[in-house]
Amino acid sequence: MTASAEIRSAASPTTVKTLTSPGGVEAWHVESDVVPLIAVAFTFEGGSTQDPEDRPGVAQMLARLLDEGAGPYNSDAFQERLAARAIELSFNAGNDAIGGSLKTLVKHADEAFELLRLALAEPRFDQDAIERVRAQTVAGLRYQQNDPGVMATRRFFEEGFAGHAYARPTSGTVESVAAITRDDLVTMHRTIIARGRVKVAVVGAIDGERLSVLLDKVFGSLPEAKPLKPTEPVQLQNLGTRHVVDLDVPQSVIRFGLPGIPWRDPGFIPAYVLNHILGGGAFTSRLFQEVREKRGLAYSVGTSLVSYRAASMTWGYTATKNERVTEALDVIFGEMMRLKDEGPSEEELQKAKDYLIGSYALGFDTSTKIAHTLVQIAFEGLGVDYIARRNDLVAAVTSADIGAAAQRIFGGGQMLTVIAGRPTGL
Repeated sequence: MTASAEIRSAASPTTVKTLTSPGGVEAWHVESDVVPLIAVAFTFEGGSTQDPEDRPGVAQMLARLLDEGAGPYNSDAFQERLAARAIELSFNAGNDAIGGSLKTLVKHADEAFELLRLALAEPRFDQDAIERVRAQTVAGLRYQQNDPGVMATRRFFEEGFAGHAYARPTSGTVESVAAITRDDLVTMHRTIIARGRVKVAVVGAIDGERLSVLLDKVFGSLPEAKPLKPTEPVQLQNLGTRHVVDLDVPQSVIRFGLPGIPWRDPGFIPAYVLNHILGGGAFTSRLFQEVREKRGLAYSVGTSLVSYRAASMTWGYTATKNERVTEALDVIFGEMMRLKDEGPSEEELQKAKDYLIGSYALGFDTSTKIAHTLVQIAFEGLGVDYIARRNDLVAAVTSADIGAAAQRIFGGGQMLTVIAGRPTGL
């Protein structure tokens, strides 16, 4: 075991170390004896972008099946072993990755890691489990067909990333999920669940020597990675257009987007501060004040920065009465242009930075939160010292930095808008 780097986290009294097991498995490790728990987070490169073009939903179905039976245990037996030791194990799939988490008491660590190994290396994909998960997925998809928020989001991605893997729904469609075969799942598993493309973070009462042995047992048993299907870089498309998903509802749900700045870009932190001022601050943002507080146009409104492997965007949401959609969109766009042209006041900028710096520690109040944050930072390639640097980066943001970010995001003067409902006056 080697510790190639370590930092002192501003948000935690513990030390984050990089660890490499004898078998070559790398992990970020926080050793803490505060509670007798171990939390593990892991991410494998490759998610729904690896789905067959005509069968979206394979990666997500795979993630839902990994703990539905593995090795000698069928689904019921596997879940019973988890429950008997209060072991929490879950998996998830997104556009760019399949990930998961494990939480266990220290005294059950050997069994917990063995169950994780089985789920990753020897999933059974029993036909009864496949059909059960398929039925649950299809039922959820049918229900979502009447959900204006889901329908608006789905149409937004179809328009914003037309012809690209990001345009396909991660959860698939009723038709595509019905067509997924066991061979599709086995192929996806062999493609993604491999040792060469996993990032791991472990937090809790376990020392590096014991952790190294467990890491080799779990991740060292996986096959070596083979090349993934490439995901070509893409810009948000159809800016300046508005699209309506016709649903007979009294209130329209709105999704809107503009160009973004990826997390790995040096301009991300200024964009992050800018976004907080615009729509990221729950009750203090300009959009909240202008759309809800001053005009009563919506109950909620906000924006966030979205960073994928091959794309980035500034993404926003709100919902309002059908007859007030145009007014709400005008106010939202007007605030964006005002920020681009005038920038925030010095007081506004300082308050945003103070909040983002002061609230950062809230993401580190549990072992699980720390593990997930660390594995995300590792996945993005930001370096093990990012946590220590992050607040200084926020504090250093100037009005000029905000102006540069605003030009990159709002400079084109156009956004993609999707409305699910029956808006009037567009």
